[in-house]
Amino acid sequence: MKVGIIGVGTVGASVANILRDNRDIITARAGCEITAVIGVVNDLSKKRDVTIELTDDIEKVLNDDSIDIIVELMGGIEKPYEVVKKALENGKAVVTANKALLAYHRYALQDLAGDTPFEYEAAVAGGIPIINALREGLTANNIESIRGIMNGTCNYMLTKMIKEGIDYDTILKEAKELGYAEADPTFDVGGFDAAHKLLILGSIAYGIDAKPEDILIEGIQNISPEDIDFAKEFDYSIKLLTIAKKIGNKIELRVHPALIPNSEMIAKVEGVMNGVSVIGDKVGETMYYGPGAGGDATASAVIANIVDIARRGKGSPMLGFESSNKEFLTLMPKDEIQTKYYIRLRVEDKIGVLAKVATILGEKNISIEKMIQKPLNKTCAHLLLSTHTSIEKDVIEALENIENAGAVTEKPVMIRIED
Repeated sequence: MKVGIIGVGTVGASVANILRDNRDIITARAGCEITAVIGVVNDLSKKRDVTIELTDDIEKVLNDDSIDIIVELMGGIEKPYEVVKKALENGKAVVTANKALLAYHRYALQDLAGDTPFEYEAAVAGGIPIINALREGLTANNIESIRGIMNGTCNYMLTKMIKEGIDYDTILKEAKELGYAEADPTFDVGGFDAAHKLLILGSIAYGIDAKPEDILIEGIQNISPEDIDFAKEFDYSIKLLTIAKKIGNKIELRVHPALIPNSEMIAKVEGVMNGVSVIGDKVGETMYYGPGAGGDATASAVIANIVDIARRGKGSPMLGFESSNKEFLTLMPKDEIQTKYYIRLRVEDKIGVLAKVATILGEKNISIEKMIQKPLNKTCAHLLLSTHTSIEKDVIEALENIENAGAVTEKPVMIRIED
C-alpha cells in the first residue's frame, strides 16, 4: 500500500520516518506493507529530514493511480478542502490531522467519501485515540457529556500561573520562547483551536452540525492573579475547558476557562498534556490522557488510521452516524446555558456597594454562594464571588446592569464553574 503525504512539516516528516523505521511491526499489524513514496512541499529548496521523494506538484500525487492513501497535513481550510475533495473523487483513501478543515467541512466530506475511507484521529488531541474511542469503543452508549482539555499551550500557561504565581503576560512570553505558543498566539489562547476539536467530537457523539461561529468560545486572556487566588481558596483549578453536553434534546457546545474542583480527574491534567473525560449512560466516566501535539505523537495517530484502512478497506461512517440516521438534536443557544459562575468586580471600598451588587444580582434570580473581599488600596477592593446555578443570559444582563449602575470601577469579569 502506497502513501502520498501532502505537507511534509514536523508531522509529515515523522509519518514518513516512522513508516520507514517501524516497517516490520507496522506490516505485521496491517497485514500488508505500507510505504510512504512521495511528499508534497511548497519549497523544494528547504532541507527536510526525510528520505522519500519530494515534489511541489500536488496534482502529480493526486493523479497517481499507484498511490492508495493521501495524508493531508497542509493546514488551513479551503485549499485543503479542494485537495481532499479531489483525492476522494479519485477514489483515494484520506487521512488528515486538519481540525480546521473538519470544523467547517466535515459533513460535506462525509457525504463525498461514502465508502471510501476517511480518517482523522490526529485532528483531535494528537496522540490520544479519542476519535476511535467515541466511534467504536463507546458505541453502545448514549454520550451524556464530554469535557476536554485539548490545547496544550493554554494548559501549560494556566498550570504555571496556578503553581508558580506567574502572570499571564510573563507566561505567554515564556510559552513563545519554548515553542509552545506561536508568534501570534490568538488561535490557541483565544480558544479557537480547542473549539475546532470540540465541533468534531460533538458530531461524533451527537450528530450535531455546527460551525465555530455558532458556539460559545472564550479564551484565557483575562485570567488574573486574583482569579487564581480565588480558585486556590476554594480548591479549584482553572482550565480552558471544552464541553459537549446533552440536555434533553439540546446539545451544549462551548469552550471557555472554567473553575473545576481539584478532586475531579480532569483537573489533574497539567502542563502541555491533554485530557478528555467522556461520560456514557452505560459505562460511566472514562478518561483519556496523553500528548496533544508534537511530531511523533500526532504521526502515531496518523499511522494508526493508515493501518486501520489497510485492515478494513471499506470506510465506516466517518462521523459515527449513518447520514440518514443522525439523532434529531439541536444546538442549545448560548444564552440558555445553565451553570455556576465566578464573578470578579473591582469596586469602591465604601458602604452600600455590596448591597447594590446583591440587589442587582437578585433581580435576575442570581444568588451568591461564596464571596471574598480583597482590598486593593485605600479606596478600591476586589469582590470575588461565586453563584448558585444560573442562566447565562441572566448573568450577562446582571453584569451589564452592575456596570451601568456605577457599582464597579472597571468591566466585570466572569468565569464559569463546572462541578
